[in-house]
Amino acid sequence: MPKRQIRLTDEQRQRLVEITSKGKVAVRTFKRSQILLLSEQGYKDQIIAERVGVSVATVERTRQKFVQQGLDQAITEKPRPGKPCKLDGKTEAFLIATACSDAPDGRANWTMQLLADRLVALNKVESISDETVRRIPEKNKLKPWLKQQWCIAEVGADFVWRMEDVLELYKQPYDEQHPVVCVDERPCQLLVDKQPSIPAEPGKPEREDFQYERNGTCNLFVAFQHRVGWRHVEVTERRTNADFAHWLKRLVDEWFPTATKIRLILDNLNIHSPAALYQTFEAQEARRILEKLEWHYTPKHGSWLNMVEIELSILVRQCLDRRLPDLETLRQEVQAWEQQRNAQKATIDWQFTSTDARVKLKRLYPEISPS
Repeated sequence: MPKRQIRLTDEQRQRLVEITSKGKVAVRTFKRSQILLLSEQGYKDQIIAERVGVSVATVERTRQKFVQQGLDQAITEKPRPGKPCKLDGKTEAFLIATACSDAPDGRANWTMQLLADRLVALNKVESISDETVRRIPEKNKLKPWLKQQWCIAEVGADFVWRMEDVLELYKQPYDEQHPVVCVDERPCQLLVDKQPSIPAEPGKPEREDFQYERNGTCNLFVAFQHRVGWRHVEVTERRTNADFAHWLKRLVDEWFPTATKIRLILDNLNIHSPAALYQTFEAQEARRILEKLEWHYTPKHGSWLNMVEIELSILVRQCLDRRLPDLETLRQEVQAWEQQRNAQKATIDWQFTSTDARVKLKRLYPEISPS
């Protein structure tokens, strides 16, 4: 056999052609297959090396392996062991525990370099790079620089009874004399464009200047009655006890004047209290309004149980997700949105019940001793 030429069977040649034509293999396998095909055609090692992009020594080793060990050994190789890890199991455990501990004084969190320096300072290793350290937390799916804000609440019997109180109200059929009304509010910024926006055109979205002027804030009071698909949004300049009290008065006298008792579902905001009525009106008037209202509070950290939260989310996405410059414009836009939603009688298909809660949220219920 010539020194620089090998002979392939038809089956071997077909296999190598398929490898080099598909290209869906490891780079080493792909290049060694090219080397064998070119070697069979009689090309010199230097030319093969230049065309494939490898060294001459690689060409010689590949051909030699083919002659001595066969095709499979020539185009593949055993996994390389790599350098031994500098950290044993005990040191890795120490590193992970350190990454989960409080960061040093003056630092918000651990960095890879800080962890590497700590290992060296404590004589765990003589030297180590931050890149080597990085692989250990990554292998254990640990991200010491990441922090998530979360509501860590204590739940128990108080949470459970308030949750079931709200859920039982949602189950009840529509009663015109005793309507169930979800209540909430949200702040809203008034923003003025410094430059007029450029309208959209084919191939280009609408463009607005990133600069704007802040024109104050305001508040939105929202009432939502899911059984009939009705909502009302009122824009106020502030959100005080007096604003809430006047809003409740309109709720009783204007929106539900014939109701015997309005059952309110609301969260635990400080102004959501009957005391707001007594702080705003004479005692006789406050009592008159209060006798028309029945208060049902969602649990603390359980405002998701209030359906009006969903309606507010829809309001933000459909109407408020833009720059609105003043109160008058905001009122007009919100009123138009409200009229459209009420005309459609859009509502919320609430599926979650007390029965579901006792199964899915069983962990929240207190454990009762048989005694």
